[in-house]
Amino acid sequence: MINLSVKLKQYQDAIDKSNIVSKTDIEGYITFVNDEFCNISGYSREELIGKPHSIVRHPDVPSENFKILWKTILAKKVHKGIVKNRAKDGSSFYLNTTIIPILDENGDIEEFVAIRHNVTEVVLLNERLLKTQNELKELNASLEQKVAEQTKKLIDLNKNLEQRVLQEVVKNEEKTRLMFQQSRLANMGEMLANIAHQWRQPLNELSIDLFRLKQSCEPNSEFMEIYDHSKSVIKGMSNTIEDFRNFFNSNTQKENFPVYEALNNAIIMLQRTLEKEDIKLDFNCDKEASVSGYKNELAQVFVNLFTNTRDAFRDVNITNKVIKISIKKLKDNVKIKICDNAGGIKEEVKDKIFEPYFTTKHPSVGTGLGLYMNKKIIEKLNGDISVKNVKGGTCFEINIPTKGDKGNQDE
Repeated sequence: MINLSVKLKQYQDAIDKSNIVSKTDIEGYITFVNDEFCNISGYSREELIGKPHSIVRHPDVPSENFKILWKTILAKKVHKGIVKNRAKDGSSFYLNTTIIPILDENGDIEEFVAIRHNVTEVVLLNERLLKTQNELKELNASLEQKVAEQTKKLIDLNKNLEQRVLQEVVKNEEKTRLMFQQSRLANMGEMLANIAHQWRQPLNELSIDLFRLKQSCEPNSEFMEIYDHSKSVIKGMSNTIEDFRNFFNSNTQKENFPVYEALNNAIIMLQRTLEKEDIKLDFNCDKEASVSGYKNELAQVFVNLFTNTRDAFRDVNITNKVIKISIKKLKDNVKIKICDNAGGIKEEVKDKIFEPYFTTKHPSVGTGLGLYMNKKIIEKLNGDISVKNVKGGTCFEINIPTKGDKGNQDE
């Protein structure tokens, strides 16, 4: 027969090797731990003996849980539960714990024995399954809404598809017309270049003939005055041809140029027309105010504005026709103002004048592209153009940054 104490020792070894075991005194200080407890907690036996069992307590566990635990075991009852613990390296582990009060012969609590099983993998698996289950629940809950949203988007897309196609067609037509307009200007430049070439030789021959006549005349004769006048006229014609040729010449690179030069080029183009219409120009210009861009394009802006003003004067009965032109260099930009006394723009159309193909003129007179092109040219210079009615007329204001960015537009 095997001795009873030997059997008990074997039972103790079996429990010790298959479970995580610890003992504490009635105050909760550790008096014994087996190897399995040391392995899972990461502490050595020396680090655990004499320490409170809270050494492995995880901060995530509510303190209320431990109050219930102590209330149970101090009442000499067995406590069971799954407890989250923290190892020495900070990692977490879960133990299915049974705490048994050990009583002495008087029925008083002598110590507590805790027997545990490692259920970390099971708990973590359950947490993952629960998380996945919640995600699937949320996905299912939102799936119908997402389907409804996507369906609505498709319906809206189908509804707007025809409108978008029409808008793109209009945009393409607009680009095509602008290309024709630019092509027309390029052809005019080529035509003027041919005219300049054809006229320059006859003008040279005329100048030579005048010089020969001068040589055959007396130095103080009346012909000398006629000669000087004729030479001036020939020179003026030659300069005018060159000015027109340069105006329509397409610049391929940006340049820094005084705004006044672009203004002057535009005035040369329209000088005879303005004089014929008895329109006076009133200048207040800083001739050194410069911007970076395409001089001929900015000149085209002035031409369009002056042409519109000329047409506006034709619709009003006024004798003192004046266009006031101001060019001012501010801190970071150049401000241009072109104001007239031609009666102003009707308020109901003022917000539409920069739209393509909008015009109040007869189709034989205007295309509705002039001010739209002005807006595009100024935006190309990173500037802006606006219009307002002033007393007796209209005032266009243009702001162009001097450094390629929109600058300070306050005076």
